[in-house]
Amino acid sequence: MQVHQFSVNYIQEQDRILIRINTTAAEELRVWFTRRLMLPLWPNLNKAVADQLARDKAEQGNVQSPLAHSDDLTKRMMADFERQESLGKADFKTPYNAKPNLLPLGEDPLVVTQVSMTPMGKGSLRLGFEEKLPGQTAPRAFQVTLALQTLHGLVHLLEQALNRSGWLSDGAPAASAPAAAPSADRPRYLN
Repeated sequence: MQVHQFSVNYIQEQDRILIRINTTAAEELRVWFTRRLMLPLWPNLNKAVADQLARDKAEQGNVQSPLAHSDDLTKRMMADFERQESLGKADFKTPYNAKPNLLPLGEDPLVVTQVSMTPMGKGSLRLGFEEKLPGQTAPRAFQVTLALQTLHGLVHLLEQALNRSGWLSDGAPAASAPAAAPSADRPRYLN
């Protein structure tokens, strides 16, 4: 599946973040992020992006990049710089196409209970979204692999939704807070 557009909105009445993902095949995948999921995910997502950027920089050169061995603060600063550069090239003016041809997960958004983050080659990060609810016979799930530029756009939209939600102002971990994460060669899971 190839991502075409994202829509990320904080829905105050639900106190959740709704993410809608349009694909190039005119499919729409809808997911809910709850506060309980998002607060521990946010610093880990930012760390995963910074680590992926460092790995990507190391892979681009013939010699190993010093960034790959930098501390977390340096990686986060470099990721912030890259994000700003990437956002300058992104298209946030084109309206989101809210009329999909197909809803593979159904009309109701998937209530995400677990997110996995797996580094892929060439600067990509695979995100897996899973819904495991009591009484559910089989979990609903899907994965999407995002290039760094697309990932920067998603993180930017999530940050805007988090700012609207006020969740981070309640003493929750900020984007720049260091987070313990599993090694880079294993998938990361949060719920």
